[in-house]
Amino acid sequence: MPRSEPHVPGTIEVREALRFDTEAIERYMSANVEGFEGRISVRQFEGGQSNPTYHLSAGVNEYVLRRKPPGKLLPSAHLVEREYRIISALAGTSVPVPRAHVLCEDPSVIGTAFYIMDYVPGRVFREPRLPGLAPAERRAIYDDMANVLAKLHRVDWQALGLADFGRPGNYFARQIRRWTEQYRASETETISSMERLITWLPAHIPEDDQTTIVHGDFRLANMIVHPTEPRIVAVLDWELATLGHPLSDLAYACMPYRLGAQLFEGLAGQNLGDLAIPSEEEFVAAYCRTAGPATIPYWEFYLAFAMFRLAAILQGITGRVRAGTAAASDARARGAMARPMADAAWTVATARGAN
Repeated sequence: MPRSEPHVPGTIEVREALRFDTEAIERYMSANVEGFEGRISVRQFEGGQSNPTYHLSAGVNEYVLRRKPPGKLLPSAHLVEREYRIISALAGTSVPVPRAHVLCEDPSVIGTAFYIMDYVPGRVFREPRLPGLAPAERRAIYDDMANVLAKLHRVDWQALGLADFGRPGNYFARQIRRWTEQYRASETETISSMERLITWLPAHIPEDDQTTIVHGDFRLANMIVHPTEPRIVAVLDWELATLGHPLSDLAYACMPYRLGAQLFEGLAGQNLGDLAIPSEEEFVAAYCRTAGPATIPYWEFYLAFAMFRLAAILQGITGRVRAGTAAASDARARGAMARPMADAAWTVATARGAN
């Protein structure tokens, strides 16, 4: 059983179903992680809906382990190998990422593939309203989010050796097909709005086609903010990263503006001026100042796609709850949001009238 460290923010005791052989990890790290020594203490991070994530403490050194969950997995899901590759490739760029140490694809070590990276101390904010912060801090953090996203989309992915990290072109057609398949594989009930979106989205893909690195889950909760300064020091959770259309990331980052408080603590209906949080238009403008374009036609399509994909992901969480392999304690509640998320996506899709 992993030994536990009681004072790591955002962590809990390792859940029974997600425990692993601590001594096996110690042996593996001794052989494969430069500078590692000693015995480790282990805590599980409360997040990590898809890939269980752990804090490892060994003397003065702290690490994070990300692994595939145990049990039967959906095709092309839980790809820790891709996470490790993109984090390693982005090291030394202007995009803040943790230092990656080693990828282990041998399931005999702890039962599933995993990778190890440095632990980056800082603050994680799961609520888009950023409660408890000064107004100036809120605006600065949102501005830095837009800036970091723009920097990611300006990275020369070919120069980083990522030409085979995805397939340039036709990103939305491929993604809609992929997430429809993922949704069908974990479907537990008929969601009428998802059925409509599965038909509507392929018929409304904009002709504009660009290729950049896309994060795939770019949101506040997947970033570490400096312990005392309003700036992002690490972007986490790269499981969905690929080569794709940059506006998919921008729309995903803007989803909270279109969601109410009952859906991921959304910002819809909030007085953003009082909160000193940029409006959706201001956030998009901040991004465009660095990454372009100057205007974004068919913005509702990109937002509807982002919500559709998230609804499919949430349905996958429900499937893991039923299978008993869900990583997070709030997995059941998260999975239950699939239907209202799909409903919100259909509302956005039809904002200007659907065919």
